[in-house]
Amino acid sequence: MSSVSDQSSPATGRVSGASYAAAGVDIEAGDRAVELMKEWVKKTQRPEVLGGLGGFAGLFDASALKRYERPLLASATDGVGTKVDLARQLGVYDSIGHDLVAMVMDDIVVCGAEPLFMTDYICVGKVHPERVAAIVKGIAEGCVLAGCALVGGETAEHPGLLGPDDFDVAGAGTGVVEADLLLGADRIRTGDAVIAMAASGLHSNGYSLVRHVLFERAGLSLDQHVEEFGRTLGEELLEPTKIYSLDCLALTRTTEVHAFSHITGGGLAANLARVIPDGLHAIVDRETWTPAPVFDLVGRTGAVERLELEKTLNMGVGMIAIVPEESADAALATLGDRGVDAWIAGEITERGEHTTGAALIGDYAS
Repeated sequence: MSSVSDQSSPATGRVSGASYAAAGVDIEAGDRAVELMKEWVKKTQRPEVLGGLGGFAGLFDASALKRYERPLLASATDGVGTKVDLARQLGVYDSIGHDLVAMVMDDIVVCGAEPLFMTDYICVGKVHPERVAAIVKGIAEGCVLAGCALVGGETAEHPGLLGPDDFDVAGAGTGVVEADLLLGADRIRTGDAVIAMAASGLHSNGYSLVRHVLFERAGLSLDQHVEEFGRTLGEELLEPTKIYSLDCLALTRTTEVHAFSHITGGGLAANLARVIPDGLHAIVDRETWTPAPVFDLVGRTGAVERLELEKTLNMGVGMIAIVPEESADAALATLGDRGVDAWIAGEITERGEHTTGAALIGDYAS
């Protein structure tokens, strides 16, 4: 017969009972983290948000949607990927929050939807209140940049599964768009201009390749100064993802827009192809821009073929807008006024017999 041995104190002989804290979960640290993050969450509030942080659910007054004739809710969820490990190594946590908001809300705005609210999920090996609050601070700042509210979230402590300093983040968001204003493939026409918006850096995709090339193969260090960057490698790699949400919405209000494409995992060609209708083709001229030095560093250091780079990294383009040819100048003016580096990178054409994909990156203008 098997038995469970008791754990008793040598001095008293009393059995020491199990507890959540003894299992590695610190509820008091979690409560302190919530208190520290409240001031940042408050900065994201919109008039439609009811209640405060700490409830079981975030509340958003849906009566605000009555002004829509046929409101469509758009939702998305995402994370930041292995970029979080670089943040952990460098002890910099707030920029990861910007990345999270960008990955979620820039997906939502693609269909023309206005971001409304977001929730986050932070999983840690051990709750360090100041560290969790720094992550939420970054998320809150990102929400302000995206125009949405942070209505709630969850911090989960997973001792035994994650190391004391390990963490991961994820988020989900909701937006709304009038049905008649929904953007997408059915609006795109031959002759439309493909407008590229510059990326702020690598954004939050392809870091498994980046880490493999730069650290495992080349043996570079995060604190190493890189002349081409004018800063350390770690600072370059942690550059926050650009949040385009309000810029895209401004574009829809000032000129005609047919579609957007958020350039994330899969690169420019694969993501642009997602919004191109059957029978049409997007041709992008790579000669219209020069990718930032970080892309060259990854490619050169790892001997990564150009095609592999282009299907893994954004190569300097974070968002695409497809607009009628006659609207291109107005679109560029609007983006320029908002400080967004943008240019005409290509056009929409009929798909010829020799083409097999919906998007092609080529030097067709050279």
